[in-house]
Amino acid sequence: MILPHRASDIWVYLSANPLFWLTAVLVSYLFSDWLSEKSGRHPLVNTVAISAAILSALILATGTSYQTFFDGAQFVHFLLGPATVALAIPLYRNLGRVRANLMPMVFALTAGSLTAIVTAVAIAGWLGAPQTILASLAPKSATTPIAMSLAATYGGIPSLSAVFVLMTGVFGAVIVSPLMNALGIRDFAARGFAAGLAAHGLGTARAFQVDATAGAFAGIALGLNGAMTAIIIPVVLPFLLHLFAPTA
Repeated sequence: MILPHRASDIWVYLSANPLFWLTAVLVSYLFSDWLSEKSGRHPLVNTVAISAAILSALILATGTSYQTFFDGAQFVHFLLGPATVALAIPLYRNLGRVRANLMPMVFALTAGSLTAIVTAVAIAGWLGAPQTILASLAPKSATTPIAMSLAATYGGIPSLSAVFVLMTGVFGAVIVSPLMNALGIRDFAARGFAAGLAAHGLGTARAFQVDATAGAFAGIALGLNGAMTAIIIPVVLPFLLHLFAPTA
C-alpha cells in the first residue's frame, strides 16, 4: 500500500520529469485515435480535440505550468517543422494533376487565403478586438510554425496564434465532410484542397481518413497556403490593423 504522502512525492517527481509529459501526449493521442476509430472516424470524434481536452484537464487538475508541460512535449513541437517540409511529397507525387489544374488551383488558393485572413480580422476588428488579437488571428489558417512566426512579426502573440490555429483546424476537420456533402461537391481532389487550405494539418488528416486523393490534395493546399499566407499578410494586415486601430 502506498501512503498518501508517498503518492504525492511520486507525483511531484513524475510531473517535473519531461518524459512524463511526452508520454502523456502520446498516450492521450493513441487513446483519442482509438475512440475515433471505434466511432467509424465520425467527424465529431476528432482525435486532436479529444487529446487536447484530456491534456488540458490533466494540466489543470495537477496545477502544472505550461512551461513544464512544454518542456516535455517540445519534441512533438519540433516535429511540426519536418512534417511541414514533408508535405512536398504529395505535391511531387501528384505533379501531373497539379499541372493540369494549375490555374484553378492558383485562383482557389489566392481567394481562399485572402478570404481566411480578411474575414477573420475584419469580424474581430468590428467586434472591438485589440490589435494584438487581430495580428494573432490573421494567420489562423496556416500551419502552426508559420502562424506563430507571422504573429510575432506583426505584433501578435505567438502562443495565442497557435490556439487560433488549433481551433480553426478542429472546426474545419469536423465540418468539412458534412459541408462538402451539402454543397454536392464529389470531386475528392477539390474536397481535399479546400480542407487543407482552410484547416491546415487537421483538415489534411481528416481528408486522408476519407480518401487518399483528398489527403494528397489537402497536403498540397496546406503547403501552398503557408507560403501564400506569408505573402499576403505583409500586404493586407498593416492596412487592416490601421483600419481597426483605436481612435483617440
